[in-house]
Amino acid sequence: MTKIDYTEYMRRVNLPLEEKIEMAQCTIESWWQKWNGKVYVSFSGGKDSTVLLDLVRNKSLFDGAKDIEGIFCDTGLEYPEIKEFVKTFDNIKTIRPKLSFKQVIEKYGYAVGSKKVAMMARILRHPHDKNVATRNLHTTGYTQDGRYIPDMKMPAKWMKLVDAPFEVSDKCCNALKKEPFHDFGKQSGKRPFLGMKATDSRFRRMSYMKTGCNIYDGQNPVSNPLSFWTEQDILKYLCKYNLPTASVYGNIVESDGILSTTGMQRTGCMWCLFGISEEKTPNRLQILKELHPKLYDYAINDLNLKQVLEYIGVKYE
Repeated sequence: MTKIDYTEYMRRVNLPLEEKIEMAQCTIESWWQKWNGKVYVSFSGGKDSTVLLDLVRNKSLFDGAKDIEGIFCDTGLEYPEIKEFVKTFDNIKTIRPKLSFKQVIEKYGYAVGSKKVAMMARILRHPHDKNVATRNLHTTGYTQDGRYIPDMKMPAKWMKLVDAPFEVSDKCCNALKKEPFHDFGKQSGKRPFLGMKATDSRFRRMSYMKTGCNIYDGQNPVSNPLSFWTEQDILKYLCKYNLPTASVYGNIVESDGILSTTGMQRTGCMWCLFGISEEKTPNRLQILKELHPKLYDYAINDLNLKQVLEYIGVKYE
């Protein structure tokens, strides 16, 4: 593992695209050599993984790159446009989780707030003798030895989730994405390339600063060639190499030197509620209503997302 400080992290984030491409190429080749070619690309059909797949297959400088397998996990939460887009690529294998989204929320609860908020709510909602210290940490921010860790205290605006009339959990991503990929890796012996960016969250930034792009140690080795890339890098790459994207994104346009998409900014899971309270109107569900009214109706009524959205004060009509 290669630890870097914040100054070095920011230097890498601000590198020109061409240098980032070269660094990604080195990362990809090192990963390929480490595992003797037994690697795959986690391909979601989104912008980031489209860039990753092109980097691995078409920009790598070693023999066999074009034959690297892509793995698409069909969770049932992908936009129809994403599924159609995935079908346009060769050598993509589809895997599926053992549980449906409906079964996940029935078994564990709804993913609300953020992954950390949902985790705290889950623990606080289910007190027992062995989680007293953890519950105190999430309630007050103080550890058993008196250290104050504000990031581990449940934000006041989300404390109401502890008494919500529905279960709250952070286990959705594990059940629908991580477990299927883990099972595939175990069965195939292949190690993944992921398209995660450290610039997407503080947690990912801290993780990248501790490990670098390639994580060789631990139970789940993984390569993140795009770790120090930004959203602008992704869009610039797509434009530079004239790569297609799923139609749900619309077109890539420029305004005052900043690139953006005319459609969805992000895709991910259609019905995921993580971060929705911070979105501007129209939020992802309001957009879904216009794009796919039947899927919207299923989510709001059959999956009862309306109960959750009304409880947290998010408009969905």
